[in-house]
Amino acid sequence: MLHTSGRLLTIDVGTRETRTESIDDVLESFIGGRGVGTKLAHDRLPFDADPFGPENSLFFTTGPMQTSNMSFTGRTNCTGISPLTDGLLSSNAGGFVSRNFADTGYAAVEITGISDDLLAVHVSDEGVAFESIPELSGATVPETDEYMAEEHGLGVDNLAVVGPAGENRVRFASIMTSENRAFGRGGLGAVLGSKNVKAVSFRGDSAPDVDVPATQMEIHREAATDDHIMKRQGTTSVTDLANEIEAFPTKYFERQSFDGAENINGDAVESKKYEKGTCSACAFACKLPTKDEARGVETEGPEFETVMAFGGNPMIDDVVDVMHSNELCDELGMDTISCGNAVSAYLEAEDEFGNAELVHETVEKIAHREGIGDVLAEGIDRFADELGVKNWTVKGLAFPAHDGRTLNGQGLSYATANRGADHMYAVFYSYEYPLVSKEQAMDPEGLDGKPPALVEKEDLMALNDSGVVCKFSRDYMNPERYEALFGADYDDLLDVGSRVVDLERHFNNQRGFDRNDDELPYEIEGLESALDEYYEVRGWTDDGTVPESRLAD
Repeated sequence: MLHTSGRLLTIDVGTRETRTESIDDVLESFIGGRGVGTKLAHDRLPFDADPFGPENSLFFTTGPMQTSNMSFTGRTNCTGISPLTDGLLSSNAGGFVSRNFADTGYAAVEITGISDDLLAVHVSDEGVAFESIPELSGATVPETDEYMAEEHGLGVDNLAVVGPAGENRVRFASIMTSENRAFGRGGLGAVLGSKNVKAVSFRGDSAPDVDVPATQMEIHREAATDDHIMKRQGTTSVTDLANEIEAFPTKYFERQSFDGAENINGDAVESKKYEKGTCSACAFACKLPTKDEARGVETEGPEFETVMAFGGNPMIDDVVDVMHSNELCDELGMDTISCGNAVSAYLEAEDEFGNAELVHETVEKIAHREGIGDVLAEGIDRFADELGVKNWTVKGLAFPAHDGRTLNGQGLSYATANRGADHMYAVFYSYEYPLVSKEQAMDPEGLDGKPPALVEKEDLMALNDSGVVCKFSRDYMNPERYEALFGADYDDLLDVGSRVVDLERHFNNQRGFDRNDDELPYEIEGLESALDEYYEVRGWTDDGTVPESRLAD
């Protein structure tokens, strides 16, 4: 089975000590990326670790595909205990840092401990350097990037940094790379910030020699030549369809479609796009560099989830206002979905829907934990009762778009996902939207027959995240291509994904998670029986816990 190679580098930022060790057995069993990060975290982190404590670690990992020239491979994984969900969580980011990480020669880099002063940690194939940078306290992501360029000749593609939100332990703070790409969901930026680490850099010339099969070029060629709407509008291309079928959360989830959607849809975003954007080695080029010169706004995006979180949910129907919210989150280092929904909850409490100025002011306050921002920075699950609003989360993670009240299989996915309400954990919505992709469509209503399909989808996406292969490769991948790329039977590859999901769930079980956490803030007919079937297919107990017998390597 194709897998990445290299050693684990552990960096204790408290003691300034480093060490390396072989993890060949882990790499052979879990390929790379999320799989390796999950296995390392499961076996090395205390089950009762405080997400903000020195014993929590962040594991940066790539996969074998980051040594290829294939499209859809410009991604890097990060794994740790989430301060938002309190469970084990992996997040991956696009951009260009993945190749620079691979060039260090390490298969995984663990950041642990807590530094006494604000640090930059520089990782290369020649070792690790620690730099005290108190002058960057409170700096934005662009300000930090500029410093690193001037002082060290490091580009934004060498860096993983946190903004003020990470330093201030905003529970949905992101780690940012390539300036505007995010390890977004779950607050891993707050974990890095809690370690008093402002930036981690990666560079070298020691990428492992991984023999990726020629199938990679077939996929790359098709990605380059296909006339796909995402090349023009990215994920916002689904906005009108989601709104039409009432799968577009609006007015803090009170409604499921937005009258102003045409002003913030794919056409509106495309009208502000001024050049192509992509990730490392990818010819699909679905990113969205946008700007509005009249108002001085320039950003990358917004993507569809941000259009929902800062458009439909707060009822903002000006695309430039949504762009500015996106820009602020990137500069301050916050997940746009959780931040936008937190702001929308505040607008609900204050009866201020549609107030774009208040939205932007509140985003700034959250990042700096000023006034009401200190409350909102805790995340909806922790402040809902205080503000008197409904708790629209699963396992503490705020909902994206793709409303499960309409797309019932996606709703089941939100309930079962170890990360909580995360649309990318299984990407099950791609089965339930009509004509979105080449995948076989399912009736969005009801749950009959969906639990086994969901299990397979979760396993496949865990495999993708271990590869690491972008989820938007789905129109170009099939079982035969997975087998050709990874040199293993498709069922064996799905088994890798299954074992990753098991490890995540087992870790969370030890932290108190069980069936009671697989619940939704709305009703879907047949949910309880679907959960029973899902657990049975997974080989878990009927209370949603993983038997120890399933953890044997």
